[in-house]
Amino acid sequence: MKIMGRLLMVCLALFITACATDPGSRTAPEIDPNAQAVAAYHIGVDDQLQVTVWHNPDLSVSVPVRPDGQITVPLIGDVVAGGKTPEQVAAEIKDKLQSYVRDPQVAVILIELRSNEYLSRVRVTGAVHTPVSLPYRQGMTILDAVLAAGGTTVYAAPDRTVLYRKGGKDTTSYAVRLDKILQQGELMTNYPVQPGDVITVPQRTF
Repeated sequence: MKIMGRLLMVCLALFITACATDPGSRTAPEIDPNAQAVAAYHIGVDDQLQVTVWHNPDLSVSVPVRPDGQITVPLIGDVVAGGKTPEQVAAEIKDKLQSYVRDPQVAVILIELRSNEYLSRVRVTGAVHTPVSLPYRQGMTILDAVLAAGGTTVYAAPDRTVLYRKGGKDTTSYAVRLDKILQQGELMTNYPVQPGDVITVPQRTF
């Protein structure tokens, strides 16, 4: 009987703890506050590449990435560069050149990141004074982006703000308590943003 009594007390304590927990804190999405830009840059359309083949200046070229994502390299022709890292492109060029050059040493360097200007932007939409597309900057937060958009309008529902982040084929949404950030200085959901993030401030329902 004593054991049963103790078990009942433990269950009761767990139940009380669960009821006392703020439901919003259990359902609010979590995010890594240290998350920053992607570690490896993936080449995009219009980026300018320098392809260097060691001891073979005739094979070394400076080329833009065409709209089809390819570049043209002497001897081997077209090579897909879009969506790949410079190291991956260099490895593919090296593999194809081995039919023509003995032990080719290839380096691919990004000399102009033209596509990055578009891809690495943060967008703020919805009930803000000036919906805006901002160039991403290291250390930028949701508050920085919203202030750059002129802040929220009188019709906004700031505590229903959502951060949308695309990762691979999926998009993840994160709840943002923007009213608490702006009015009370509570920064728990003032997440660091990443390139490509979209912050949406909804309107109130009347």
